[in-house]
Amino acid sequence: MFWRMVRGALFRQKGKMLMVAFTVALGASLATAMLNVMLDVGDKVNQELKTYGANINVLPRGASLLDELYGVNEGSGVSDKYLKEAELGNIKTIFWAFNIVDFTPYLNARARVVLPAGVDVPAGARLVGAWFNRRLELPTGETMDTGMKNLKNWWDIRGRWLNDDDTSGVMAGEAAAKKYGLELGDTVVFQTNAFQNGQAAAREGSFTVEGIFSAGGDEDECFYLPLASVQALSDKPGMVNRVEVSALTTPDNELSRRAAQDPNALSIKEWETWYCTAYVSAICYQIDEVITDAVSKPVRQVAESEGAILEKTQLLMLLITILSLAGSALGISNLVTASVMERSTEIGLLKAVGAYDGSISILVLAELFITGIVGGTAGYFAGLGFAQIIGRSVFGSAIDIKPMVIPIVASLVFLVMMAGSIPSIRLLLSLRPAEVLHGR
Repeated sequence: MFWRMVRGALFRQKGKMLMVAFTVALGASLATAMLNVMLDVGDKVNQELKTYGANINVLPRGASLLDELYGVNEGSGVSDKYLKEAELGNIKTIFWAFNIVDFTPYLNARARVVLPAGVDVPAGARLVGAWFNRRLELPTGETMDTGMKNLKNWWDIRGRWLNDDDTSGVMAGEAAAKKYGLELGDTVVFQTNAFQNGQAAAREGSFTVEGIFSAGGDEDECFYLPLASVQALSDKPGMVNRVEVSALTTPDNELSRRAAQDPNALSIKEWETWYCTAYVSAICYQIDEVITDAVSKPVRQVAESEGAILEKTQLLMLLITILSLAGSALGISNLVTASVMERSTEIGLLKAVGAYDGSISILVLAELFITGIVGGTAGYFAGLGFAQIIGRSVFGSAIDIKPMVIPIVASLVFLVMMAGSIPSIRLLLSLRPAEVLHGR
């Protein structure tokens, strides 16, 4: 009898029940889309931000941080410490190896530019050796493509990027090219003073300008060559000054900030939590473990911006979810209350023949929740589609479907249905059979 009454009520009020189901579906679809995007947005935002440069600098222990980060010249504490190029593959063996997106080593040198006779020669040029598009054999037996072409892909290039085997090519910064009057296809000769057995030994190399780039920073005053070329000119085989690393990281919190100051001050449990979370400080610590005499420092402007953008994006999505569910609850409340008012005579008659308030309330709630299940299910699948549309249009990639969203959305739909039914249940309980049946 109970289910016959429920079925009859649903079919008699199919218009209102469809509106309730549609309202639930709207709220559930938006909640599903926002929650899936919110849970997956961390990697998406980090991937987007990775296109704007590295967030970790790896330096030799004892090297001048100001020289490496801000280009302070000789006489300002420049260090002769170096990292070993052969150890750089170890970066992909740390606990958070899969979070290392790209990395590139650099070796800086000073050189004299040889120009045709009669042409004034400006002060010495800044040479930078780097990996451009390196196929790296990792200690794990895997391979990885990394280098400046990925790490600096926002540079405006005239000509082309170099390859690591272009030992006769050079890329000139826009300012450097203008300073020395160079154009694409020109030949430039660099002379350096290397030291062998304590004696100065001049080295010279001739290179063709294959590309002229604009980076919008100090890089525009430099010449970029394959790492092997600068190592040969400066007689530093297998050595690099620094390494830039681009890593996917988790926003900092109090634990990560304390660990950044002194990891040894953490308790064992705190240390394990910090080490096993992709904080930028934890990744720096792990890089230092696998590179001899290395000190890794986060680029704070980049790391903190990533965390702030991610937190604000997630907060925005959470607020949208809450507001959409609140709107659904209000819509359901109005629709169900109107339904109870229309059925007041039926409800009064049920009370008159002995039905208890609790039984009638369960009847109304059963109708409502059957409608909610239908609407919530439809809304969930629609939300998955909305999530993919957001992922493709905003991030250019699909959003991973999170199974944990299913119980979350089910719980939220349940809470919305309960919240929306409160006014109608209060109205139902206040109905008096005698008054209703006499039309009052």
